[in-house]
Amino acid sequence: MNLLFLNNYNYLRGGSEQVYFGEMDLLTSQGHEVRAFARKTPMDLPSELSGFFPEDMKTDRLNLGFGAFRTLKEIIYSSEAKRCLGRALETFTPDIAHAHNIYGRLTTSVLDLLSRNGIPAVMTLHDYKLVCPSYKLMAGGKVCEDCKGRNYSAAVRNRCHKNSRAASAVYSFESWFNDVFKKYDKNIAFFISPSRFLKSKLMEFGYPEDKIVYIPNYIESEKFLPRYEGEDYLVYIGRLSAEKGISTLLKAFKTLKAESTKLVIAGDGPMRAELEAMAGQDGRIRFLGYLSGQALSDVTRNARAVVIPSEWYENAPISVLEAFAFGKPVIGARIGGIPEMVDEYKNGLLFESGEDEALAEKLNEFLCYPEKTVAEMGRAGRKKAETEYSRALHYEKLVQVYAHAMRVNG
Repeated sequence: MNLLFLNNYNYLRGGSEQVYFGEMDLLTSQGHEVRAFARKTPMDLPSELSGFFPEDMKTDRLNLGFGAFRTLKEIIYSSEAKRCLGRALETFTPDIAHAHNIYGRLTTSVLDLLSRNGIPAVMTLHDYKLVCPSYKLMAGGKVCEDCKGRNYSAAVRNRCHKNSRAASAVYSFESWFNDVFKKYDKNIAFFISPSRFLKSKLMEFGYPEDKIVYIPNYIESEKFLPRYEGEDYLVYIGRLSAEKGISTLLKAFKTLKAESTKLVIAGDGPMRAELEAMAGQDGRIRFLGYLSGQALSDVTRNARAVVIPSEWYENAPISVLEAFAFGKPVIGARIGGIPEMVDEYKNGLLFESGEDEALAEKLNEFLCYPEKTVAEMGRAGRKKAETEYSRALHYEKLVQVYAHAMRVNG
């Protein structure tokens, strides 16, 4: 089978790119011919189609003028991406296209081109962009569903994108444009949802159930060496931003009864200075900054547990799967897709999102568990990663949805 993968970025930028590259490697290993198409950046990984990538696009600062107008047009519907993909399709004919994040850079223009060429497309949803211009379903630091009913002007009122009415207006118009002209409805055979929660939320916003296929992310557990005992510290791994709930974690941690337990925070982001100030002189709390490779593996594998205190509708965090693969229990917020991954008292604990007292209660409870109980929870997490989130199961489901999409298109 010839497969075309589309994504805004062709380098490892975040969790969605982990899935994007992982699926391409998986399909290639099974004998499929896979090509990647993205916007050009200096960090790009090799691709046979890289010579056709449209030029990079700077969207951080837009000043009034013709250049800004052209960039705004490209954000909403990219003529350049469409033209470049057309040239690429002269050299490679896919049986099916698999889109990941294409919003605001490749845009739905590429979907129109694929449809015109009779190439069926499926799309993996890594966030809520289909129903929320700013993709997070958040406003003012809180969960927000004001755009339900395709009321995208609410995003402008709420300054949802970068706290700017102008930027919010651009992305609100993008959402309106794609809805009015049915760019997704007409061009995507099936949406792939990595969590049941995201699927249910899309249905609440009006998407038909029969077009959304639940396929959880996968992890290659055999590449992770588990350690079922842990040192006396808890770890948070991820971006240091408001929706991740780290301030709630710090408040909860400071009240813990177990004074010897430490908290390790691995990651970086816009809130780092504020969070470090909040931690103050508490020597039990360590900020390690951004980690990757062996350093990240070590800090996860040696922890007693991984804490995920999110305060937004997390979809299907890769961090949960990696914790399980390392044999670590997860203490997670009861929000988004986290509760369907963490089975309370089997492979972790759950608490009400945003409530520091509830988190402190669960942390105190967990820290009283004997090593045997912690190890049992870690083994249960590892088993779940091996059985429910396996590479083989993911491949089987992907191929099924591809085959179904090609039948529908035919």
